[in-house]
Amino acid sequence: MGAAMAEITAQLVKQLRDRTGAGMMECRNALVEANGDLDAAEVVLRKRGIAAAAKKAGRSTRQGVIGTYVHPGSQLGVLVEVNCESDFVARTQEFLNLVHDIAMQVAASDPRWIRREDVPAAVLDKEKEIARDRARNEGKKENVLDRIVEGRLEKFYEEACLLDQPFIKENTLTIGNLIKTRIAKFGENISISRFVRYKVGDSADGAGPDVAAQA
Repeated sequence: MGAAMAEITAQLVKQLRDRTGAGMMECRNALVEANGDLDAAEVVLRKRGIAAAAKKAGRSTRQGVIGTYVHPGSQLGVLVEVNCESDFVARTQEFLNLVHDIAMQVAASDPRWIRREDVPAAVLDKEKEIARDRARNEGKKENVLDRIVEGRLEKFYEEACLLDQPFIKENTLTIGNLIKTRIAKFGENISISRFVRYKVGDSADGAGPDVAAQA
C-alpha cells in the first residue's frame, strides 16, 4: 500500500480528474485501489458512478437539447432529444458533447428503439420463435433451448436498442452505462427521449419511439 501511495503523484491525480471530472480525493482513492494504474482507476470510478446514478433514475428531466448529426456527404442525418434536470447542465459543453455522441451512435448503429422495454411484445415473441426454431434446426437439445433463446435475445437487444448498444467510441461501454457515468458526473438524471434517423432514399419510417428512456 505504501509503495502504491508513493507512486500516486499530484500529476497522476490531476490526469484522472481531467478524464473523469471526479473530485480530487475520489481520484486519489481510486488510484490507491488500482495501485496507481490510471486506466484501472478510471474503471473503479466508472463503476462507483454507475451505482450512484441508479439513485437518480426516477428524477424528472424537463430540460435538455435537441442534437443533430449529419454524416459527411449529407446522405445520412440524425435528430436526438436528450434531457437533463437543469438548463445549467444542458448548456455545458460536456453535455452537448454527450448529445452529439448519441446522435453519432444512432447514425452509425441504426437502433430501432431506445430501450428494451420499448420493444413491442409481438416483435419480441417473433424473435423468441425464430431463435428457438433456429436452435432446434441446429440440433440443440430441448432442455437447453430456453438458455439459448435468452442469449440470442440479449444479442437482439444489443443490436436493436440504443441503450444496450456498445458505444462506438469505446465498445466496452454501452450507451446506457455511458449515460450513467455522466449522471454521476453532473449529479443530475439524464434521459434520451426520442430520436429520428434520416437516410436519403429510405422511406419515412426511421423514427425512434417517442418514449422517455430513464437511465
